[in-house]
Amino acid sequence: MDAERLAEPDRPWVMRTYAGHSSAAASNALFRRNLAKGQTGLSVAFDLPTQTGYDPDAELARGEVGRVGVPVAHLGDMRALFDGIDLERANTSMTINATAMWLFALYVTCAREHGVDIARLAGTTQNDIVKEYLSRGTHIFPPGPSLRLTTDTIAWTVANCPRWNPVNICSYHLQEAGATPVQEVAFALATAIAVLDAVRDSGQVPPERFGDVVARISFFVNASVRFVEETAKMRAFTLLWDRLTESRYGVAAPAARRFRYGVQVNSLGLTEAQPENNVQRIVLEMLGVTLSRDARARAVQLPAWNEALGLPRPWDQQWSLRMQQVLAFESDLLEYPDLFEGSKVMDALVAGIVAGATEELDRVLEMGGVVAAVESGYLKSALVASLAERRARMERGDDVVVGVNRFTETEPSPLTGFLVEQIDPAVEQAAVSSIARWRADRGDVTAVLAALSAAATGSGNLMEATLACASAGVTTGEWAGALRSVFGEYRAPTGLSAAISAPAGNLDAVRERVRRTAADLGTGRLRMLVGKPGLDGHSNGAEQIAVRARDAGFEVVYQGIRLTPAQIVAAAVEEDVDLVGLSVLSGSHLAAVASVLAGLRASGLGDLPVVVGGIIPPGDAEELRASGVARVFTPKDFAITDVVNELVTVVREAHNL
Repeated sequence: MDAERLAEPDRPWVMRTYAGHSSAAASNALFRRNLAKGQTGLSVAFDLPTQTGYDPDAELARGEVGRVGVPVAHLGDMRALFDGIDLERANTSMTINATAMWLFALYVTCAREHGVDIARLAGTTQNDIVKEYLSRGTHIFPPGPSLRLTTDTIAWTVANCPRWNPVNICSYHLQEAGATPVQEVAFALATAIAVLDAVRDSGQVPPERFGDVVARISFFVNASVRFVEETAKMRAFTLLWDRLTESRYGVAAPAARRFRYGVQVNSLGLTEAQPENNVQRIVLEMLGVTLSRDARARAVQLPAWNEALGLPRPWDQQWSLRMQQVLAFESDLLEYPDLFEGSKVMDALVAGIVAGATEELDRVLEMGGVVAAVESGYLKSALVASLAERRARMERGDDVVVGVNRFTETEPSPLTGFLVEQIDPAVEQAAVSSIARWRADRGDVTAVLAALSAAATGSGNLMEATLACASAGVTTGEWAGALRSVFGEYRAPTGLSAAISAPAGNLDAVRERVRRTAADLGTGRLRMLVGKPGLDGHSNGAEQIAVRARDAGFEVVYQGIRLTPAQIVAAAVEEDVDLVGLSVLSGSHLAAVASVLAGLRASGLGDLPVVVGGIIPPGDAEELRASGVARVFTPKDFAITDVVNELVTVVREAHNL
């Protein structure tokens, strides 16, 4: 038995918790507490204005500042965020994409101020813009300029910060958007090919150093509760990446071809109903990316058990950190070679995923690559269709979710009345005041912004111009604004028009109610506006409601993400809709919905029924209903056909039918 053990146990993976909210100072205090508890890496969550290139005082930032992450508007915020943290020893992961170059420039500038040799900086900028067009929605610029920013960041870091991972190809969000294991692997590899081809073709990295580029490409993956299949997926990923980097890019060194990935297990799979069940879900999902030594994650961050209800507290995050520590330090997992080597079951599962992913990858490449597949709407439509089928299986009961669609009987929970983290509304006003002081106290930034715009107009690397902006005190909104003026903005395809239906529930009965209600109102069809106010780009739920409502006979107006309340009101007036449905998952629902309701009243549509969906605590739901919202839907309302049926009821009630 001793001969089967490793001579020395493996080192544990980097342990992180995804953290950041309110302000840089509050997040810094949270980082320090987490590090004191044994966390070995930092994972920074930025708020939506920071991710989408807006300052706290921008119109679209209203209600969003400090909610899903920390606001970082300038170098002063970055200094406060890492105050007292040794950046030379830190391993920092930053979940940032469209503004990745900017946030990395702030980090590098802060490190230089600390006297740190930037060649020793270790960590990751997520910097995968493709999946933003498909799932998270924090993109700013069109695909071409966006890939240029990624390319420039990679080239600069390979030359100056060789220990930094300048891009994190994200299959995580693809799975949340509906991807099957085959699609997750194929679409992520297609993105990696687009990035590597762009770097190679830019000529910024000598051919003899291209292996260094490949060696710094990392991935960020998801893991569902189907942990056996997830283990196979990760082994397939490892095999395909090794083949791809050798055959397509000629990378000879096996170490450079190693598939390097971090993971956060499935947050959107956590349930609002019986949330205590999420603890075992998280543990099982963690096993899918740690059991296999040959395909083990290099870094792990776990969601908290109550994320389906709101922002976790530090204690909730501590619980998730302790799960990792128990597995790594109490179990014997790290003492053995690969547990699945020679397994016929595992080999067959891996072979199936490899074959399917290869076929799908070839299809995307034949279209012209991942960017062409985004612009055509193919990838988005494929994900919307896959997610529709997944939701339908759950509604039919084919896929069991304990406590949701089976075993729903429960004892009274001793956790009833627990709290989630609450963000003080004063945080936003403090950030607005702070950035006004920052602009007043800094020097003139006109020249560095002009230099940035000029560089963007040309073809040179934008990193040095960005670093100059960071040192001069430019703000996040100003940096992004300068590039917006050159590159323009981009609205990604919604994927609804080509999405394949996957009906569930008694859709025929709902369809008849829709037809009858339209007849009672004397209109041809019921018209529903689906709107996403603010900066929240997680559109999966809104899209699934839109697809099912369309299948039930509604005419659905859906204009995509990141709309101002004024734009939503204007669409409601112009399209003469019978119902407005608002989707907000970022926690900004109170402010966003209030603005839409006020706009509707001012436009003479005060009687138009409005429903709201999102991660909404019970107290906030009561406040929304008191303000005039007809219905509030949360993750517990998983049966989409029933939700659509309730929408018909809302329309009938509004007209006293």
